Amino acid sequence: MSYVDGFIVAVPKANLERYKKIARVAGDVWKEHGALTYVECVGDDVPYGELTSFPRAVQAKEDEIVIFSWITYESRARRDEINKKVMADPRLAGDDWKEVFDGKRMIYGGFQSFLSI
Repeated sequence: MSYVDGFIVAVPKANLERYKKIARVAGDVWKEHGALTYVECVGDDVPYGELTSFPRAVQAKEDEIVIFSWITYESRARRDEINKKVMADPRLAGDDWKEVFDGKRMIYGGFQSFLSI
């Protein structure tokens, strides 16, 4: 089964197009280094829950939209190899992303797949 990195982030609506440009570059980089898939999704039906929700998880404000993303790999070991290459890739160097979203509110983690239908 594949290995998945998942991400949730709040992006100011005014920065959405800038975020999409960054994501396109990042997607190209991950794929070139061996990721199987790279997917970015913009929240469309993401209600603010009373106790828990995607917006609450990233402390989304009224003027922000939730982005849900994932990257798939052949395995955890392969993911670790690919991410080392990605982090060293000069196309992703710099702090431009800090002007687009607050990385401190990003949620991310790696997951081992157990079912794919």
